[in-house]
Order: sequence, then C-alpha cells, then structure tokens
Amino acid sequence: MTLADTSTEVLAVPAERGTCPFDPPPAYDLAREQDPVAPVRLFDGSTAWMLTRHQDVRAVLQDRRFSADGTKDGFPFLSPGRRELATGNPTFIRMDDPEHARLRRMLTSDFIIKRVEEMRPQVRAIAVELLDAMTRDRDHADLVAEFALPLPSLVICLLLGVPYQDHAYFQKCSSTLLNANSTAEQVHQARDDLNTYIKQLAESKRDSDDEDIISRLMRREDLSPDEVATMGTLLLVAGHETTANMTSLSILTLLRDPEQMARLRSDPGLIRGAVEELLRYLSIVHTGLPRVATEDVELNGRTIRAGDGVLLMINTANRDSEAFPDADSLDVGRDARRHLAFGFGVHQCLGQPLARAELQIALDVLLTGLPNLRLAVPFEQIPFRHDMLIYGVHRLPIAW
Repeated sequence: MTLADTSTEVLAVPAERGTCPFDPPPAYDLAREQDPVAPVRLFDGSTAWMLTRHQDVRAVLQDRRFSADGTKDGFPFLSPGRRELATGNPTFIRMDDPEHARLRRMLTSDFIIKRVEEMRPQVRAIAVELLDAMTRDRDHADLVAEFALPLPSLVICLLLGVPYQDHAYFQKCSSTLLNANSTAEQVHQARDDLNTYIKQLAESKRDSDDEDIISRLMRREDLSPDEVATMGTLLLVAGHETTANMTSLSILTLLRDPEQMARLRSDPGLIRGAVEELLRYLSIVHTGLPRVATEDVELNGRTIRAGDGVLLMINTANRDSEAFPDADSLDVGRDARRHLAFGFGVHQCLGQPLARAELQIALDVLLTGLPNLRLAVPFEQIPFRHDMLIYGVHRLPIAW
C-alpha cells in the first residue's frame, strides 16, 4: 500500500487527546497496535505516514533515506506556521549532511559531557538561589515562572553570552514561534525579531575575547553574522523551553504519583535514572518529528515512496511495551536509556547532556528543599500546553 492508494477516511493529525494529560492521544496508541505505519491527513488536506512503534521510529531516525530538510517537496507540516518556521530561515536541524554536520560541529565542544560536568556546580548554585528566592517569606509560588523557566534560561544565557535581563523579550518571541496556532505571518515576524536581536548582539561581540558561544562564533571566518544569529536563535529557544517544560511536568507527574516521589526522596541515587524514565514517560514533543523520504522504502508492508512525508511519534514510541514493559506506568527505577525523547541518529539533540544535568539538579534541589511540596490548586485547574509544540504546563501553582 502507498499513500496514493489511501482513501479520504484517514486520521487527521494532531489527534484529540484522551482523559489523561500525560498520555499520548488514544488514536496514536491504537495505531501503534493495529497500523504502526498509518496514513494521516495534514491541515492542508495532504497526507503523510505516521510511525508509532519504537523500533520503526528509531530505524527511520538513523536512515539517511529520510531527510530533515523542510524545503523538500512532501515534507509534512502541521500548520502554516510550522511551514514558515522550517522553510523561512532554516536552522541546521532542518538541514541534511554535509551542511548539517558542518554547522553542528561548531557547537559540539560546548555541550560535551566533560564540559557539562564542569558546569554542574554553577547550575546547582543557580538552582539553589532560585529556590531560596522562591520560598523566601511565603508558602506558595508558580513553579514555572519562578524556578523551572529561569533555571535553563539563566544557564543558556551564560553559555551564549545573552543578557538575561532581556529574557522577557526572547521568551515572548519563543512563545510565538512554538505556539501551534501562530500564523505564518506571526512566526515570520517573531523569528525575524529574534534573529535581529541576536545579530545585533553578535555584531557587538565581533572584537570580543569572551568565550561565550556567540563571541566565539563571531570570530570564525566561515560564518556570516546572519548564520551566527540563526544558530544563536535556535540555541536560545531550544535551550530554555524544553528543559523548563520537562522540569515542571516532571514535578507535576511526581506529585500525582506519591509512591514514585517517595522512592526518589528516600534514595536520591535514583534521580539520574528517574530523569531518563520521566523523559520516556512524558516525551514533551507530542506532534512528531517530521521527515520526508528521498527514496522508496519498504516498512512493515508499506511502501513509503520518495517524496512521502513521515511523522515520527516520539511520545507514542516511548510508550511501546515491546521496548519498555508496562510502558504506560512510571517507574523511577526502570532502565529507560533507550528512550527517544532526544531523538536518535545524526540529528539527535545536541544539548542533551546539559538538559540531563539541569533536570537532575532541578529534581534534587526541589525534592530536597521542599519536603512538603504539594499542588496549590486542584489538578483539574492546571493549564496544560495543548496549544504549544513543546508540551508542558503554562503555570504550576505549588505550596510547601
């Protein structure tokens, strides 16, 4: 069967969510069990393939016959805004090798494990300071605004050389870029505004001897200021939005599962592994990783033709019981290292060592520093980010 053979009666994506906000849409789970390479309908009436099994998603992510280039015909988009973001001024995550590899290598040294391990004391000091400020002279706060968002924002600003006092501006731009309902015009404007901001900052660092990422990139002769701005924008947005939402969503998940939280409190040595399990269980990219086939590929009895779009459902693949027994249950003692929350293959997340460190430190500091941590409002009043590309919560009122 090929996409050309499909009828008009196929699943429209994104699908409706079920009753549990932590779980993938039920239609995706059903597809994984019954039709793991399923045709789906996109916003503009075009079709693509949706992959939902762990082994298939992992295989495609390391298969060079599938392109991450959003400018190729057939590349799948979920909205006009997503198309504008991927094609208007693409970053290296929307490129294939060799250009993808050339640009990525310029940043590798900033995110290697050794470099991140050296940063741990500084990240922990920031986390402790944020906790102290949040808890001073009161017994409640919004965890998102006062801890989960500032922590990775401060860290990525230090790495990039971006003034943290401008965080309200770049977070506003980021929100527009990641809002699933943003129009193409709104995405275009927000991206241009943020690129202009980073470019002006980069120009001011042209003669700097500082070792922040933007200063170092500006000293390269093989990069233009526009390319530096594009790379800086990508790192700034990705460097705070993803970890911020994983932090708040992880805490909320643990608050809903007191047994798992108690295990972490009694044995802090579980935290490193628990972060991997939370990444698997929550998988905050809920709209799929898009790819397009550059050759005909046979997969599970389907023929994916050259030019067919593919959506790789990371969140559903990470709930595949063939890869993770009892996958719909959270188990902080599980070995979840084969999860796909950071992707896989050449395009896997560059910043994953830093994200892991930030999450491990955040959980440790919060669980240790707030022994009476609890929700300050009923769970039903928590505003989930159903409208955003990076899943999480808009606010998380807590008390202690």
